Amino acid sequence: MAQASSDPKPIFPALGRRYAFTSDLAYLVVRVTVGLMIFWHGWVKVTVMSHAGLVGYFAKYGLEPAGLWAYLVPLNETLGALLITVGLFTRPAAAIMIVEFIVLILVVHVPRGYGMAANGVEFPLMWLLMLVAVLLRGGGPWSIDRRIGKEV
Repeated sequence: MAQASSDPKPIFPALGRRYAFTSDLAYLVVRVTVGLMIFWHGWVKVTVMSHAGLVGYFAKYGLEPAGLWAYLVPLNETLGALLITVGLFTRPAAAIMIVEFIVLILVVHVPRGYGMAANGVEFPLMWLLMLVAVLLRGGGPWSIDRRIGKEV
């Protein structure tokens, strides 16, 4: 008895040769989108919000030492996001960002409920799950990790 393939048969067999390429391309789009979207979120913290403003924000939510978090979070959301974007140290960058998003969701968003209109967990939960996908896949075939032949 023949073993069933885990991949579905293409409706148009001539396109089957392109599926591996498009799958890799789709992941590249996901990884770069996650990295750039989070980068811009962090860039606002670096360029628009003051350090004192961030300290006040973190202290308001009881995240102490607020001064330390006011340095680490913007660094994570800019440098970490750029690392994800280019695919360098992709898994460690995603893991650190996942920890940040778990804290963000539990401390800031859960008390507000689910919906995005109330600034609830809906939107940050989506980004958390996207970061989990990046953590699981790593840099992928089009990344600096793959180019240098080393991946954490």
